[in-house]
Amino acid sequence: MEDESYTDINGKPISLDCQSHSSFCREFTVSSPKVSIGKVMVYTCTVWLIAYVVFFVTQNTMVLSSAIFVTLVGMMLHIHFVKVDHESLLVIGSVGIQVSSNYASGRETTTFIEMNKIKDIVINEAIYMHKIIYYLCILLKDPSGPDSVSSVVPLFQSSKPRLNCLVEVYKSCQEILSKC
Repeated sequence: MEDESYTDINGKPISLDCQSHSSFCREFTVSSPKVSIGKVMVYTCTVWLIAYVVFFVTQNTMVLSSAIFVTLVGMMLHIHFVKVDHESLLVIGSVGIQVSSNYASGRETTTFIEMNKIKDIVINEAIYMHKIIYYLCILLKDPSGPDSVSSVVPLFQSSKPRLNCLVEVYKSCQEILSKC
C-alpha cells in the first residue's frame, strides 16, 4: 500500500500509511503536504504591498501596522484551525473506531465511535462544485429501527483522497468488520 502514489480530489499528492497492529486492529493515516513557504510569502507580500499602496495614498501609518497584524493573526488562525497535517482512522474490531485530525499547530481532535453504534462503513458519492467526488463514511445505527441509519460520519474530510485510496481503506475496514 505504501508504494502506490495517491492524490486528493485537486490532484495534490497525499500519502496513505497503513499499520496493522493485529488482525483485529488497523490504523490508516492520510497525510497532506506541509504548508508551502512560497505560498505564505506570496500572500504576505501581496497584503503588505496593498497596505503600502494605501499608506502611500493616505499617509496613515495605522494601515501598515494593521496589515502586519492581520497577516500574522491570519497565519496563526490558518495553522491552528484550517491546515490539517494528517488524519487517522483506527479500527479496532468489536471495540470501535477512532477518528483523529492533527493540525499544523500541533492541535489534535479525536472522536471515538463504539462498534455497537456502527451499522457499516461505506464509500459514498457527492456532487462537489462541478464534479462528483467519493468519500468514506461511517453509517450510525438508528436506535429506533434496526435497519435504519441515524446519521453519517464522513472520514478524511480535510485530505479528501481520491477513490483508489478510499478503496484500499474500505477493503481493509470491511475485512476487520466481517471478523467481528
